Amino acid sequence: MDKNNYCIIMAGGVGARFWPMSRTDHPKQFIDILGTGRTLVQQTYQRFRKICPAENIFIVTNEIYRDLVLKQIPEIPENNIVLEPAMRNTAPCIAYANYKINQINPDAKIVVAPSDHLIMNEDVFIKNVQSALDAVSNNDWLVTLGIKPTRPDTGYGYIQYDDQQKDALHLGISKVKTFTEKPDAELARKFLDSGDFLWNAGIFIWSLRSIMSAFEEHLDDVNDLFREGEGKYNTPLEQPFVREIYTSCRKISIDYGIMEKAPNVYVLAADFDWSDLGTWGSLYDLRKKDENKNALSGQGVLLYDTHNCIISMPDDKLVVLQGLDDYIVVERDNVLLVCRKTDEQQIRTFVNDIKNNKGEQYI
Repeated sequence: MDKNNYCIIMAGGVGARFWPMSRTDHPKQFIDILGTGRTLVQQTYQRFRKICPAENIFIVTNEIYRDLVLKQIPEIPENNIVLEPAMRNTAPCIAYANYKINQINPDAKIVVAPSDHLIMNEDVFIKNVQSALDAVSNNDWLVTLGIKPTRPDTGYGYIQYDDQQKDALHLGISKVKTFTEKPDAELARKFLDSGDFLWNAGIFIWSLRSIMSAFEEHLDDVNDLFREGEGKYNTPLEQPFVREIYTSCRKISIDYGIMEKAPNVYVLAADFDWSDLGTWGSLYDLRKKDENKNALSGQGVLLYDTHNCIISMPDDKLVVLQGLDDYIVVERDNVLLVCRKTDEQQIRTFVNDIKNNKGEQYI
């Protein structure tokens, strides 16, 4: 295993679109949402153990989830838990981890991945990631993984690649032409029909030198803040320094801040099956269904004339549902959600309204 391979697992989100199962005190990455016996972050960590030495895997998360990480992944060194004092989107957390890794190994090659995605056929995933790591070893490239779209999904970002600029040495890697974030249905259909668009999986591979150079060029304000801490990372001075600067750091994604602007961005058309598990609808697609196409979780649920629903209830709750079609029905901690699957994008709005009108204890 290459000692220069590193991984940054991003595990700081609250998973609002999976409310009420995913809550601020226990978000979806720390839940066994698929019923496999392992939480999503545990699955992600074990996946990257096949690519990186264990000591080279860093988990970036909010300070409030430190104990959750240690409970679920007790073997991880505490220094490898990168604690954010505030949520600032993906670019600041990557910059922070970059500086920690740079103080340990400036020759690092890094995979950045979310903690809450589902990867099927992991052997293919590992092969794809290794191919990208090999490519960035010899090229100043920022590589993102793209998934061949199977439907005109409006919930994903899309990457257009240049079919005429394929790399001869690294099959499946092409120059990126454009990024489009969550198009409308008509545009998504055009993307699907064109054949030169991929879903953006949000998984990135680059050398540490290439990504730090990109921060200097495209996000110099973010980079300058973290550069002030050189010499403090991986020491007792790190956390006080980070708490001091984090509130000054702007919220910005790595996609918008760097990937959409840098000239050296490439995409690898990946072969593995993937889901970002971003919505109840995506979970419905993955779960087993009964004869009426209901995805059901809960020992005490009785269904009558109910079809195409995803239902998640506590095992000790007796629930009777009649006459529903294409609904989300979820209860956790005395909070009940009943919502049409077609309207699931409104769950974020529900969460914001509840926070403002009913209190954060329900969020």
